[in-house]
Amino acid sequence: MSKETSSDNDKHRQDKREAEMSDTVEESTIYWQGHDEFSGDLNQVKKVLNEVMGLGSSFDVMLREMNYGGIEVGILFIGGFTNSDIMTDIITRLTYIDHGEMRSHVMMSFFDKYIPHVQVEKVTELSKAINKVLTGMSAFFIDGDNTIILVDTRTYPSRNPDESSIERVVRGSRDGFTETLNTNVALVRRRIRDPGLKCEVVQVGRRTRTDVCIAFIDDIVDKVQVNSIRDKIKKVKIDGLPLGDKQLEEAIINKGWHPYPLVRYSERPDVVASHLLEGRVAVFVDTSPSVMIMPTTFFDLCQHAEENRQTPFIGTYLRWVRFAGVLFSMFLLPLWMLLVLNPELKPAALDFIGPQETGKIPLISQFLMVEFGVDLLRLAAVHTPTSISSAMGLIAAILIGDVAVQTGLFVNEVVLYMAIAAIGMFATPSYELGLANRIVRLVLLIAVAIFHVPGFVVGTTLLILLLTLHRSYNSSYLWPFIPFNAKAMAEILFRMPVLSNKKRPSFNKPRDNTRMPQK
Repeated sequence: MSKETSSDNDKHRQDKREAEMSDTVEESTIYWQGHDEFSGDLNQVKKVLNEVMGLGSSFDVMLREMNYGGIEVGILFIGGFTNSDIMTDIITRLTYIDHGEMRSHVMMSFFDKYIPHVQVEKVTELSKAINKVLTGMSAFFIDGDNTIILVDTRTYPSRNPDESSIERVVRGSRDGFTETLNTNVALVRRRIRDPGLKCEVVQVGRRTRTDVCIAFIDDIVDKVQVNSIRDKIKKVKIDGLPLGDKQLEEAIINKGWHPYPLVRYSERPDVVASHLLEGRVAVFVDTSPSVMIMPTTFFDLCQHAEENRQTPFIGTYLRWVRFAGVLFSMFLLPLWMLLVLNPELKPAALDFIGPQETGKIPLISQFLMVEFGVDLLRLAAVHTPTSISSAMGLIAAILIGDVAVQTGLFVNEVVLYMAIAAIGMFATPSYELGLANRIVRLVLLIAVAIFHVPGFVVGTTLLILLLTLHRSYNSSYLWPFIPFNAKAMAEILFRMPVLSNKKRPSFNKPRDNTRMPQK
């Protein structure tokens, strides 16, 4: 071939690359070879792989060409996803193939004798093989045969299932979810040995093709709810989910600007298992160390695993303390400022409330500055090494706070009540709920500062309406308070003994609402 012809071919190929507008691997494969079937020609498939998945240009995309029994075999895999021990064992066994056996029964030899691995499948479409390889599997292309053998040789970079840093308990299991989907599902399977536990996998994202697992107990869960969740996930049209479950939540549930979460995130497999047994649906997203539980309510987000690790009496006490912390984080500061701005509202027993001097800065400005200061401190702690984050917190809390009070910029009560409200926010079991409550507190503070009593009353009323109209998969967000269910509300306020909970919550619309066999 002359240099001019080679140059023309290269220019034509480059123009063809720039003109490609494929949305899927299948479309790209058809674009480069005219069809999606593997023709059995290794040289042809190498040219397609060069264009479709970067073979030859991406260092981790590898095609190992070997000769077994006189037949050329190409093994396609991603370097960082392949278990070298499994691959070495397979390649070693394939060297036992003799020439005559390979000629007469190619596929039978491969499957029946020489690939002793659990998960093996056959495909003829090149796009399917490429998609499987991108998930970590290995593809065997046999020259002269149009069938591709896919072997699961995957091994993902992962960490140990350590205890969640957010949902710690004094007593209880110390394992938590990791970034690997198979590990997370196995942790739940270990706790629910029920054949009715179904785990369906859907891929989301045109480019990331992220594995999303929908888990539920088939004979308990409301099938309408499962179908709705599955359909919404399948209808998501997006490039990918590089940030995992949070992006999926926004795509299928919380699409607007509402601050309150509609799903509960958990990093504990025992919490997810208990919700599955109640009839909830759990959604696992690969690369995410947390699991979405849906539907959920405001009161679900206020509960913690520690309450169920103690006796019913102690668990009830802890639950009430958490509820008090949630209420303090929302209403303590607006109520205090309302009483300060309107002293006539204070009963005689609360005459001690209120500063003797208001400071050099207006109260609302003091609150806003402290609010933003707490948020800055929280963000700084996230980005600061652990070894110095405690020292940074002490400097901010003691030096800055004390100097601000001593110079007369702030009053002592502002710092005191802000600290109580911040503790209540951090004591809220759901991190997302704590942040939403903080936004409500800011809005109520501004409403009280401008409109005084009407501002507090109207703001609180709008908050209740906002939460009441908020729907979690067509279910009330404030259930069992609105609509009121006395028995369910009692189970929210009191941590009942295990044997007293004979029915599953009606909120989940379970097909089987009995927890215990009927005698």
